[in-house]
Amino acid sequence: MLKHIVQFMNRLTKEQQARVVGALVEGNSIRATVRMTGVAKNTVVKLLVDLADACVGYHDRNVRNLRVRRLQCDEIWNFVGAKAKNARPEKKAEGWGDTWTWTALDADTKLCVSYLMGGRDAVWAGEFLDDCASRISNRVRVQITTDGHKAYLEAVEGAFGADVDYAQLQKIYGAPAEDHKRYSPATCIGCDMKVVSGNPDPRHVSTSFVERQNLSMRMSIRRFTRLTNAFSKKVENHAAAVALWFMYYNFCRVHQTIRVTPAMEAGLSNHVWALDELLSLLDSN
Repeated sequence: MLKHIVQFMNRLTKEQQARVVGALVEGNSIRATVRMTGVAKNTVVKLLVDLADACVGYHDRNVRNLRVRRLQCDEIWNFVGAKAKNARPEKKAEGWGDTWTWTALDADTKLCVSYLMGGRDAVWAGEFLDDCASRISNRVRVQITTDGHKAYLEAVEGAFGADVDYAQLQKIYGAPAEDHKRYSPATCIGCDMKVVSGNPDPRHVSTSFVERQNLSMRMSIRRFTRLTNAFSKKVENHAAAVALWFMYYNFCRVHQTIRVTPAMEAGLSNHVWALDELLSLLDSN
């Protein structure tokens, strides 16, 4: 069966592959993509996983030596298969349960510097921030802002040193209204800024851009949409969708604010990538 799928995918034209990828990165589910393109479900999944693997390799090799002045970090929740409280032990062993996607965004170029999917504890925070630091050439002069998650404290110091300009921004929410309903967030009534180290500029202590990026993920990766049955059933496919999205976001998607792609603004590319160019990563992988 797998051999047949591989052979069929090899027979897909570049135009067909581009239609599949275009549907996926615009927020369509696997089944919707199948209906729109006429490509078999297993073929769509195989293309997603293979292309995502190539995207991970390209990001790792090329998104480096960045000059970043303001770095914003955040983490976004989702789940694979079922929420952790509802997943059976044998399913948790297969990767089911809560997942967190850590994201680091350059506030000036809007480039996603690093991303990581996993847990939310100090170990994952350390791995995430270490990867961020390895991609930034001027790490001593960067100003970092995160939310109030305690796991960031040691992770930032371990990756960037104790003298880095680092602040945490903790949102303060009011009491829920009497008619408060499930999934409706309480009203944000203020923010508490805490300087952790260095001398961060208060004017640039913000997580607004990275939080807006979280919204883009919710809108553009169908697996992140709440209150649907589009969630991932396999952790590998979930990670693949995230990798494909960030490659598309950095190199193919023109940002409405800066009018170019984040990769162009960061000096990593001199043009907007078409989906054909994104698909060419399959040949080089």
